[in-house]
Amino acid sequence: MKNNTNRPNGLQPLIHQRWSPRAFTSQAIEPAVLERLLEAARWAPSCYNEQPWRFVIAHASDTEGFAGILSTLVPFNQAWAKSAALLGIAVAKLAFTNNGKPNDWARYDTGQAMAQLALQAEYEGLKVHQMGGYDPEACLKVLGIPEGYVAAAAFAIGYEGEPMTLDPQFQTGEVALSERKPLSDLVFHAKFGA
Repeated sequence: MKNNTNRPNGLQPLIHQRWSPRAFTSQAIEPAVLERLLEAARWAPSCYNEQPWRFVIAHASDTEGFAGILSTLVPFNQAWAKSAALLGIAVAKLAFTNNGKPNDWARYDTGQAMAQLALQAEYEGLKVHQMGGYDPEACLKVLGIPEGYVAAAAFAIGYEGEPMTLDPQFQTGEVALSERKPLSDLVFHAKFGA
């Protein structure tokens, strides 16, 4: 379990305890629980209620599907993600359905859906590790993602495991404090940098 003692007081508990482990157990995710995670994502806000997100997922028990998604990850992520109960690719639809015009907010909205999925996972006792380390072109080919869509992020979901089950290169990060930049570096008043 990650040491979150350096997080500010007053945060909603699900935000306070959320983090992205690499150590997962082999425990399967119950279908009803997974459905609630996906429902949480479905109810995320989006520009014009477009809901541009799509999810390609595979349980570890689906050997072929799981291996396909795993193959789209960079080797660093493959080394630990292979132990998750479920792997997925968040996909964004790049045009609005009603007029075919580019949806410049598709990736942002897909990120909001993933954030809600991650918080629901915390509520259910699961962890989500989102990844930028994947090959978008491989996702298109391996997963059959059609033209007009883009792989926006990869993710692993499962029950948190013990850090010592990981290769040594990953163990330190599992127990180190999570750090964040101070608000003064992130929030500006009236003008950027002010």
